[in-house]
Amino acid sequence: MINRRRLETGGFLIFLVVITIALVVVVWSYALALLWAALAAILFQPLFQRLLERMPTRRNTAAALTLLIILFAVVVPSMIIGGMIVDQAGTVYTRIQNGEINFAAYFNQVHDALPTRLQTLLDKAGFDSIERIQARLSQTMGNSVRTIASQALSIGRNAAAFLLAFGIALYVMFFLLRDGETIGPKICDALPLERSVTAALVDKFVSVVRATIKGTVIVALVQGGLGAATFWIVGLPAALLWGLLMALTSLLPALGPAIVWVPVAVYLLATTAIWQGLVVIISGVVVIGMADNILRPILVGRDTGIPDFVVLVTTLGGIELIGLSGIVVGPLVAALFLASWQILTEQRHRQRASAPLVGDAAGTDRSAPG
Repeated sequence: MINRRRLETGGFLIFLVVITIALVVVVWSYALALLWAALAAILFQPLFQRLLERMPTRRNTAAALTLLIILFAVVVPSMIIGGMIVDQAGTVYTRIQNGEINFAAYFNQVHDALPTRLQTLLDKAGFDSIERIQARLSQTMGNSVRTIASQALSIGRNAAAFLLAFGIALYVMFFLLRDGETIGPKICDALPLERSVTAALVDKFVSVVRATIKGTVIVALVQGGLGAATFWIVGLPAALLWGLLMALTSLLPALGPAIVWVPVAVYLLATTAIWQGLVVIISGVVVIGMADNILRPILVGRDTGIPDFVVLVTTLGGIELIGLSGIVVGPLVAALFLASWQILTEQRHRQRASAPLVGDAAGTDRSAPG
């Protein structure tokens, strides 16, 4: 006869799984908004705690002030800069379509300035035809600019949905900031995991979130800003657009913003813009390159323990899967994956280490009467 208590427990677990899936389906449209609300609450929790120290009995006020700081120090400037980048992207795309910007001609200038051996290698690689170069470069650059413009138009067409999701994120963030100290432990207690495992996973989750946003996103923005300032100084058009490209490429370990500034420097030197090319090289190596080495240890404070190649693959995969939010989600999934296997390995080592001791104790007990 089936144990009634076991049957009831199994039925409740099935109901719990079904209702959890149903809840995920219901809120799925706002999943990214909820995700960023949680990430921002984790990142700005120290700021909230500092404000709370000055007003211990006014948690609502401290949470509201934290939201205002986030809004005016992060969100509003990002929207302003984003609008300027979109305008520059639209202008560049229009100039490409009108023929004012001819990447094939620029590439031809660089090609003619290179040594003969390098010219031969490029010709063998299929870059001997100006028409072919024009098609490849215009298609690549046009697709990139068109993607940025289409994203902006999509946000404009769905302004109501965007504002609703943004409002939901702020609303949820308020409660996560105010009640995070009680919500977090309750979630941990509800998880069907050992306390030590839960603590290790939560610690890894928080450290990776802070390391990814502070040590990757902020560093990327700084490098992009420095790159935009450099290109503005040397007189290149659409400096903010170039800065955005450098910020995006700086998210890729082992590659970085050099993907952008090195070809620009080569072009400037090849077209006799000597001082401009030298400025780009010096800024790229000394200023932009060193920003990562200086800022990351200050912002992160400790290593996440994720190999660079794993960060690269998971970042690209996350971006392809869910867009720019994948910059955080990809490395986060990788970190939890590695942490889970590390915990399992440690548990197995402890079991193996304790097994001989148990055997020896049992053998000693059996031999004692003799």
